[in-house]
Amino acid sequence: MTLFLFNFLLAIAWMAFNADFSLTGFVAGFALGHLVLWLARPLYPGQRYFHVLWGSFGYILWLVKEIWVSSWKVARSVLGFGPAVRPAVVAVPLDVRTDMEITLLASSVTLTPGTLSLDVSPDRRTLYVHTMFGEDAATVRDDIKLAMERRILELLR
Repeated sequence: MTLFLFNFLLAIAWMAFNADFSLTGFVAGFALGHLVLWLARPLYPGQRYFHVLWGSFGYILWLVKEIWVSSWKVARSVLGFGPAVRPAVVAVPLDVRTDMEITLLASSVTLTPGTLSLDVSPDRRTLYVHTMFGEDAATVRDDIKLAMERRILELLR
């Protein structure tokens, strides 16, 4: 049984024990179950549950910040205050290999305003990205590889 499932079952047990079947009761039970599992982590050597769970929260917060910054850049450009729009399609070589890693990267790129994942090459080694600000393809490529892809690899590997 994975630790996430065990944590989920502890949250359900907490809700049943308190007769509080609400979102607040679930969150409290999940947090308490997480604490109990964290204290008992020496019993589960080699588990990446805590790394992945906290890394996921960190990645989501980072992605929300990137979405906000990109939204501001696109809005400024549309209103005439920001950089000029220079659309381009950029080929980004991939270090991610699994379907989950590729999907997470492509979705993150598409969620960021001003960029859109177009396709993955048949050999799954290149992601094609359309960008509004493609005056320098190397900068776009480096931003995706050094920011998004690196964080995804740290999270999932």
